[in-house]
Amino acid sequence: MNTRFFLLLERQQKLDARLRLAQSLRDADPLEIARLHAGKRTLRQRLAQLMGRSAPRLA
Repeated sequence: MNTRFFLLLERQQKLDARLRLAQSLRDADPLEIARLHAGKRTLRQRLAQLMGRSAPRLA
């Protein structure tokens, strides 16, 4: 695993943690949650490019 791939995985883990926290709040901001989801999708696409295949689709 190269350094860039590892750093992207680390960023994805941090983003997942922020997303879970935002979703667990009673007064969660839907725009913040949408922004976090978009960031997660972008990171998944970058990781897939590094692996040499297309990004998996989210349902």
